[in-house]
Amino acid sequence: MITEIGIVAGDIWHFLDQRGEVTLSALVEGIDKPRDYVLMSLGWLAREGHVLLQQTGEDYRISLRKDG
Repeated sequence: MITEIGIVAGDIWHFLDQRGEVTLSALVEGIDKPRDYVLMSLGWLAREGHVLLQQTGEDYRISLRKDG
């Protein structure tokens, strides 16, 4: 399971790198992996400081952290 979470985290990274900021619902739809894996992978990326999350109404906006 940890391996799959890591793979989905990489998919999320590439998705955000190509599209910029997206909603959580767009990310889940665009990744085409089980929602649970997307959420676990997103939590991992957020904990490591790789993504920014902002709640907007009933959804969330997600983007890569751009340091520099």
